[in-house]
Amino acid sequence: MNPAPIPFTRGGKEESGVRLGVIMLCHENLGLAARMARIWSDGGAQVIMHVDAKASDDAVEGVKKALDGTGTLYAPRRSCTWGTFSLVAATLDAAAQLLEAHPDVTHVFLASGACLPLRPVDELRRFLASYPEADFIESVSVRDVGWTVGGLNEERFTLHFPFSFRRHRKLFDRYVRLQRRLGVARPIPQGVKPHIGSQWWCLTRATLEGVLNDPRRAEFDRYFRRVWIPDESYFQTLVRRHSVHVESRSLTLAKFDAQGKPYVFYDDHLALLGNSRIFVARKIWPGASGLYDAFPRRTDLLDADEEPDTERIEALLDRAAARRRLGRPGLYMQSRFPRKDAENGKTAQPYAVLYGAGDLFLGLREAATQATGRTVHGQVFGRQEVEFAGGASIGPGALSAHVGLRNLDPQGFLTSLIRSSDPMPAFLYSPRDRQYLNWFMATDPNAQFLVVTGAWILPLIHSDMPFDDVRRIAAKLQRAEVRFLDILDSVWVKARVRRWTLAEALAQPDEVWSEICMTLLPEGGAASLPAPPLRDITGVLRLVRALRNAGLRPRKMGDPRVLRALAASPLVQEAADGPADTKDIAAPRQRTG
Repeated sequence: MNPAPIPFTRGGKEESGVRLGVIMLCHENLGLAARMARIWSDGGAQVIMHVDAKASDDAVEGVKKALDGTGTLYAPRRSCTWGTFSLVAATLDAAAQLLEAHPDVTHVFLASGACLPLRPVDELRRFLASYPEADFIESVSVRDVGWTVGGLNEERFTLHFPFSFRRHRKLFDRYVRLQRRLGVARPIPQGVKPHIGSQWWCLTRATLEGVLNDPRRAEFDRYFRRVWIPDESYFQTLVRRHSVHVESRSLTLAKFDAQGKPYVFYDDHLALLGNSRIFVARKIWPGASGLYDAFPRRTDLLDADEEPDTERIEALLDRAAARRRLGRPGLYMQSRFPRKDAENGKTAQPYAVLYGAGDLFLGLREAATQATGRTVHGQVFGRQEVEFAGGASIGPGALSAHVGLRNLDPQGFLTSLIRSSDPMPAFLYSPRDRQYLNWFMATDPNAQFLVVTGAWILPLIHSDMPFDDVRRIAAKLQRAEVRFLDILDSVWVKARVRRWTLAEALAQPDEVWSEICMTLLPEGGAASLPAPPLRDITGVLRLVRALRNAGLRPRKMGDPRVLRALAASPLVQEAADGPADTKDIAAPRQRTG
């Protein structure tokens, strides 16, 4: 004996006009399918099940035994295959049998054995009562669709598909390409405008009977038998011929990933589904006992009449899918190994590269950290050592200061350092460092370069090395800097670059310091600390002249007149060292044992 429909109220008025019928398409996990059928039946719905012919007879008998006394009907069994008309035929058979057996059914809901009702059936009926003539079916014109997974929109209606997409994928693709090349176009029945959408719908009795009893149904069935994935287009198209009010949305949350496979919900999604106000979710993992035990769950009275929050949940799932496909910016892993110029963000966050500024200012790291509160590392790409902030041997993200380990994967080292650091990390850089990543950083929109050119000469002034060594090192450093500046001048640069020559930086050190502070702390609030002291430049002109006279022309130093003026400043007292062409400078010192 079938249970009587449960009456419900809306705004204090009894509304029991909705009689719900449910078609369930089942092919596996029949024990869970029977449990879902019991939920529908106990909620007052009339249930009819179609069990795939490939299921064992013992499993089917188990379902019938579990549902004994519920009045559940069983449609003729068909062997169903994904992407074929068999699913449509099974649905049509079940719909016809359901409507004939229950003349009082007003709405028919299509579900599967993996669909879990999240809200009680009486809440779904109350919702349907507020849209008495509406058919809830996602039905989008094929000309306007851009979100289908698989690449076939209009062509699914005009080409032939004799080969299975899943079992014979190569033959399927080759035959599609052949038909495109030959210009094959199967005619669409007159008066039919193709629409596609989710397989899962809820239709009124009048609309469903219109589809079942359409005078041209035999013609439509013949045509859709050769349409690709007709379960996503048959009802979605024909409902437009008979419905008076199409609500183009599904009441079932069913999403697909980038490979065209349905999302599977696990126990981890309990809070997400619980706050969604969605009526039915698909597809539930068979082992998700937490979800099966928690739902259906009655909605709070204040939210009982709220619309299902499907769009918000779908947007969350879309973002999760994009995260899975693209990964997080700056996070590299084996399954998403980066392709050059096609990364999902080279690095995880903005960072600053202080090029040459460490040679200009004394104690720059400590002063910048104190003024801005940011983490400022030393020469992390130094040839002899990796200088993490505070002299640590283990840096952010458990990165080792071992030079050999860093050199195995410099790009991975940099991206890990930036990803694992606090906001807006910075490090010193100069032509003395390894130049592995100049192009990588220059084409990274997250990089911000503060460049003082020619500053490499300052540590050489008081190096106390023989002049031939100084000249050799200066030549190497200048070549490295010129190559680096050529990259920064490229049209491919995406980093933000601010440059000063050595002369400009010496003339206005406060400007350089202020720019460093504003870059590290763009929101403002940096401590008003004075710029750190400049490195002693006594003798810089003598060294520049000596290098030039030895055949090396120093470049990128800036206006020589400014350097001369600075050298003559009383603060520098360059003249106290004697004329620049004295014999001891003009003649290089010889290297001793």
